[in-house]
Amino acid sequence: MQFYQKRNFGTIVSDTFTFFKENGKNYFKNYIFINGLLLILMVAIFVFGYRELFSQILGSNTAGQNYYFEAYFEENGVMLIIVSLLVFILFMLVTIVSYSYPILYLKRLSETGNKNIKADELLRDIKNGSGRFLILFLGLIFIVTPLATIVIGFSYVLVLLLIGVPLLILAMPTLMNIVNFLMFDYLHTHKGFFESLSYALKSQFSYQNTNEKSPFWKYWGSTVIMYLIIQVIMSVFTAIPMIILIGTMYTTQQAGEVQENPFAGTMGILFFLIYGVAILGSFLLMNFMFVSSGLQYYDSRTDLHRKVGFTEIDTIGTNAG
Repeated sequence: MQFYQKRNFGTIVSDTFTFFKENGKNYFKNYIFINGLLLILMVAIFVFGYRELFSQILGSNTAGQNYYFEAYFEENGVMLIIVSLLVFILFMLVTIVSYSYPILYLKRLSETGNKNIKADELLRDIKNGSGRFLILFLGLIFIVTPLATIVIGFSYVLVLLLIGVPLLILAMPTLMNIVNFLMFDYLHTHKGFFESLSYALKSQFSYQNTNEKSPFWKYWGSTVIMYLIIQVIMSVFTAIPMIILIGTMYTTQQAGEVQENPFAGTMGILFFLIYGVAILGSFLLMNFMFVSSGLQYYDSRTDLHRKVGFTEIDTIGTNAG
């Protein structure tokens, strides 16, 4: 696959699946090797750490005895704080690796053309870029997140005037693209954070140094399509435990009382196991979104399209000679 080239809306979507068809085995093997243990630990702590908490919340509410939950929280407050802290730390580590992995994988593949990428090569890339990851992470938290919150908040306020609904539909995928372009540009180049942020904003609406029409709609559209595909697949996993939970909650005993809290027993274990699988699935499927964003980014880098074209011409001339 040639990465640095112009793509239309349909090509961005189809090439995303072509990428995984050609490289999926190597890609996910390395992804699981690098990120698998962190994912499993996070899900395990979430499932076993919060199962009893949700059981207490629902059990006390269905029985009308809220003071039991208050007593439980007072007795187990330290444990809940520790579990929450562990989940937060693991979630941040998983997020950092999950966001950086597809970028570094595409970068190495586009630069070397070697499809047999090793996990140690990617780990070395992650280690070498740790300083830039930290700057990127801090910039996303303290600069991008507050600005994005203002935009989304303003759009929600405008929902009352009806114009906020289409604005949200436009804003959410665009913000996602801006963040992804920022990360791709920052980790593909030696630019500073603000320079990459500027590029990410401008490239959504125009190609740099060309008079071609705006790529906004094809970027926005391909992101929406990939998001919908992921949500449809994930709904299969999340709908099952929800149906089980709701069905159990509204199941009544012969006496007409609401059944015991559904988080207890086999039903609760089954619910959290399926929910844990859904969390793992969401992280895996988000790779399709990142690869799609990467192809959009490569489409925007028209400065490298020419270099690739010249390289191909030189190769043809060499072979002809």
